Amino acid sequence: MPSPATANGPIGVFDSGIGGLSVLAALKRELPQEQFVYIGDAGHAPYGERDTAHVLQRSQRLADYLCTRHQVKALVLACNTATAAAVARLRARYPSLPIVGIEPALKPAAAQSTSGVVAVMATRSTLASDKFQTLLSAQPPSVRFILQACDGLAAAIEQADLPAIESLSQRYLQALRQHPDGGKHIDTVVLGCTHYALISDTLGSLWGPQVSLIEAGQPVARRTRQVLQAADLLQAVGQGTAHMPPSSGTQCLSTGDPALLDQALRDWQVGEPNLRASALYLP
Repeated sequence: MPSPATANGPIGVFDSGIGGLSVLAALKRELPQEQFVYIGDAGHAPYGERDTAHVLQRSQRLADYLCTRHQVKALVLACNTATAAAVARLRARYPSLPIVGIEPALKPAAAQSTSGVVAVMATRSTLASDKFQTLLSAQPPSVRFILQACDGLAAAIEQADLPAIESLSQRYLQALRQHPDGGKHIDTVVLGCTHYALISDTLGSLWGPQVSLIEAGQPVARRTRQVLQAADLLQAVGQGTAHMPPSSGTQCLSTGDPALLDQALRDWQVGEPNLRASALYLP
């Protein structure tokens, strides 16, 4: 079991790859005094097209590493698929560790939509999960949610395959708009995978200005602040940790090719322009 958390410890963040950088950027804006250890589990991605047992096993492996090697004071699951599959198990495994998950922003979308028709773009695993179905059933019956499994899109974003990103985005947008349940009336789109937030400019240009895109990075960051404050674990400005001095701020690790995470760090700014990724062997 990990040592008791202290305010000087870093916050652990993980995703199946680069998608969680959208959450990391929001966390760093909300908590600029904190330090972070980010893991992109690219060597075992994509989570969204894997079975639940695989995602659960990897989530536990990453959490164990972050707790034992880095003594993190909190854990953020910056992946919708991992949250759906593993957050309950991880909270049971680490009952004293603040753990923040992420889920598609259905409630804010329902509140914002004026047409009452909301699209949800997510991975197949997320949409099929019990956690998502429970969340969906809690939404007001007056709002119609049209669900779209975006197979291959997260992988294309992971590989920075721009032609595939454009092609797949157009394919899924067209499928949503042609949906018989009022797809042409969609005025709000939930980005139910953290990878998709990284291409919000592309998706926004395809959907047009009349459609709002909603992602969950900032709400997760606010929630992380709340749980740290409640546990008296917010770090004082200017203090560092034994593992990571204030000058470094963030450590990024990849179980796949760190060059891909490096490129993503350059493309999707997370507040530290000189931040570089390192390889992590974690079978």
